[in-house]
Amino acid sequence: MSLKTVSTAQKRREPITDSQLLMTITIGIFVVMYAAAMIFMGGGFLRTQQFFDLLNDNAALIIISCSLTIVMIGGGINISVGGVIGLTVMACALFLNGNGIESSGLSIFLTFLLALGIGLAFGLLQGALISYLDIQPFIVTLAGMFLSRGLTTILSVNPVKVSHEGFQALVKTKLAIPWLGYTAKNGNLIAAKLEIGAIVAVAIVVLVYLMLRYAQLGRHIYAIGGNQQSALMLGINVKRTRFMSYLLSGLLSGLAGFIFLMHKPAGNASVAMRSEMDAIASSIIGGTLLTGGVGNVIGTFFGTMILATIQKIIALSPLNESWWQEMANGAMLGLFIMLQSVILGNRGKHRKANIQAVQKG
Repeated sequence: MSLKTVSTAQKRREPITDSQLLMTITIGIFVVMYAAAMIFMGGGFLRTQQFFDLLNDNAALIIISCSLTIVMIGGGINISVGGVIGLTVMACALFLNGNGIESSGLSIFLTFLLALGIGLAFGLLQGALISYLDIQPFIVTLAGMFLSRGLTTILSVNPVKVSHEGFQALVKTKLAIPWLGYTAKNGNLIAAKLEIGAIVAVAIVVLVYLMLRYAQLGRHIYAIGGNQQSALMLGINVKRTRFMSYLLSGLLSGLAGFIFLMHKPAGNASVAMRSEMDAIASSIIGGTLLTGGVGNVIGTFFGTMILATIQKIIALSPLNESWWQEMANGAMLGLFIMLQSVILGNRGKHRKANIQAVQKG
């Protein structure tokens, strides 16, 4: 029996990929969780603004989770993203307060370029060390995390609040959607509001999804994550592809820092502390495998929303101590890892059985 016949049989019996299946499970769990919160907790969960607030409060986390998904699909890891956010926030806050540029728009634009430049610098350095010197990604990005946190402290050991009037006006700018709002007790219509950062985060999710699914770079990232040796045999430049994945990750981290500053216009040494762990958890819950080759950024988005929903539920419940949040996140992460293992293990057995059946037939 030809390989073409085997492949055709597999496609007939396996209509969706592993990435799509895990993403579907993640979306389903988020829908059930949020619906349960609406039914049993009511209150804000019955309003569109509560969902928008999940986006507003977690826009930066969504972006760095996308950056983690890119490198994890390629079989890598990047634990420096939280440190890069912290450094970006502090550097941008200091620049806004002391640049002396009269034009408010130019000042904000240069601050944006500074944020992207910091992320790009870390992406270039770490990508080169990992891709062309074959140093372990965990070691390189761990060093990057320490470096970025250290530089943040050097810039300022004290909190820095942004006093730039133009930037403060940008922070307060929100997209109001009256028809998704609610009527207050006094009869006034309160429009649902979405921050600029949340809109940017959703746009990044869409762009990264399109890149991974349709662009050549995206297909190459999946290929080297699935099997590096096979990717080499197919003529894929593994080093360049891995370098580009870390470059994109760094760039997105810098952007996330700017978005974080737009949500909370102040910098300090503890900004985005441990956010890299939340980003990794969001990616895994969204269906991305640490071994590479499997993942979907849409699933990552909903993985982030699951963690955000858990946080909101715990904050509104009597069990609002911080350790309950940590325990819930750990339990959810463990649950998804077990689901991935069981589901992918069974699908692997079915694939093997289908191929054997076709070959015998």
